[in-house]
Amino acid sequence: MPLALLRRPDPDHLEVQHEGARFRIALRRRPTARRITLRVSTATGEVVITLPSRTAVNTAQRFATSHAGWIAARLARLPERVAFAPGASLPLRGEPHRVDLRGTRGGVRVAPEAGEPVIAVGCDPAHVARRIRDFLTREARHDLAEAVERYAPRLGQRPVRMTLRDTRSRWGSCTARGELNFSWRLILAPPMVLDYLVAHEMAHLREMNHSPRFWTLLHDLCPNVDAAEAWLKRNGASLHRYG
Repeated sequence: MPLALLRRPDPDHLEVQHEGARFRIALRRRPTARRITLRVSTATGEVVITLPSRTAVNTAQRFATSHAGWIAARLARLPERVAFAPGASLPLRGEPHRVDLRGTRGGVRVAPEAGEPVIAVGCDPAHVARRIRDFLTREARHDLAEAVERYAPRLGQRPVRMTLRDTRSRWGSCTARGELNFSWRLILAPPMVLDYLVAHEMAHLREMNHSPRFWTLLHDLCPNVDAAEAWLKRNGASLHRYG
């Protein structure tokens, strides 16, 4: 009987300890992997160990244990997570806004105040996080749709559909069918970043690649390509700490 059929199913995770703290590590197998790799997601804080097809789980456990100090250090450097809760400071279009619970009715609105602007929430305290998430998604959809309408006449093309998601690996995408997908978290970034991502994905409606022609078209459409990409490189991962 083939060895692969005799091997026990892999556990979904491993655990290691370091200085009294216990860390959970998601275990993945990848047929194309040539060696064991270990990574800590700056977006979610998830620790993942990836194994080649034939590597034993015991070998992976020893590898993870030997890197427990590295895991602890990487997790300690991650930005603190910020819940959607009263008193929290959230960036809306790149500007800090304080969340303020104001009664049990009234929905969510921006309330300009001297100093730090406020996201005023009127609902049952148990529903604050969901209401804020829904509010941010609506604002993102509004800004993204406006940007699409600005670029469509210049391209002479428009998307078939636009979808918002909470993606981890990319901020936007364009399918071969002309569908655009964006992360709602772009509403947390400065407007030039959201605008750039729309221009980028809209340019793919004409050039489904990253060829020189694509970049020429993108730079013709958007004046902030370099600044927006630099901002995302420095700050993009931090947008995932909210909520």
